[in-house]
Amino acid sequence: MPSPAPAAAPHTVLDEHEWLARARAHAERAARFAETFVGRRNAGKKHPVEDFLFTYYTLKPAQLSRWHPGTGVALTGEAAAERVGWKYYRPLTVTERVAAGVREGSPAVVLDAAAYLAEREETVRFCGVILSGTAQRPAQFGCFGLHEWAMVYRSEKFGIRHEYLPLRLGADGTDRVVEEHRIRCTHFDAFRFYTPDAAPLNELQPTRATQRHLEQPGCLHANMDLYKWAYKLGPAVPGELLMDCFELAWRVREMDMQASPYDLSGWGYQPIRIETPTGKAEYVEAQRAFAAEAAVLRERLTTAIEPLAAAVA
Repeated sequence: MPSPAPAAAPHTVLDEHEWLARARAHAERAARFAETFVGRRNAGKKHPVEDFLFTYYTLKPAQLSRWHPGTGVALTGEAAAERVGWKYYRPLTVTERVAAGVREGSPAVVLDAAAYLAEREETVRFCGVILSGTAQRPAQFGCFGLHEWAMVYRSEKFGIRHEYLPLRLGADGTDRVVEEHRIRCTHFDAFRFYTPDAAPLNELQPTRATQRHLEQPGCLHANMDLYKWAYKLGPAVPGELLMDCFELAWRVREMDMQASPYDLSGWGYQPIRIETPTGKAEYVEAQRAFAAEAAVLRERLTTAIEPLAAAVA
């Protein structure tokens, strides 16, 4: 049985003018990324960098464009009435109306914490464990993005994951980079795409079961996944925070592919040559900057779900 939901009245009340403006701004922000993807998809075209957040992750462009206020925020005005029919929304009770100062007769809705937790308790619990555990571990900055190289190790035997992209150093040169470096990827969802010959070379053998123990804040993929945790937590996370996580993931993906073995010069991306000392230094500098940004977002996500996490603790 789900734990009881917090019973406190909404601590923030947004009038129709304010929250509709925020919803429009959110939709416009999402459209900058989503519209080009949808256009390519309709034309049957691919982009090796910009498609990733829409194909690897499961949130659809239309879902990304939908703004939510988060927990404990009441939306008022005639437009709020529509959200009564949205999943996990409910009207304010009479008691909540009085406490929040909402005038009688004005439509007002809020996240239905009880209904949300009835279906999403395990999601809240798991995301809380991942977010807090990752934040508490020391960051590691010595991977140099070799997970992407391990995914195409011995490509002449196993094939190339992105078959339409050439390898910058060729198959033999790529294999040498893998063999001449220490590979210690901590992220299961990167490790699971290694070629069979590359997997034993990784000093760790991550599994889904050990994910909660291995995630660390220097990992590019762990920081991209802040977007995944944000959308998996659904309407409990404010739309602005969801988009902040999305935009960080977008920039991390660009850097991740620049440091990959693929030649993306035809797509306008200059390589980060991690096989050289200069390239390694460039990679670590960017990795540290992303980790600092991600730490702030991770804390904001943790704070956003605190009322729900307390209910399932």
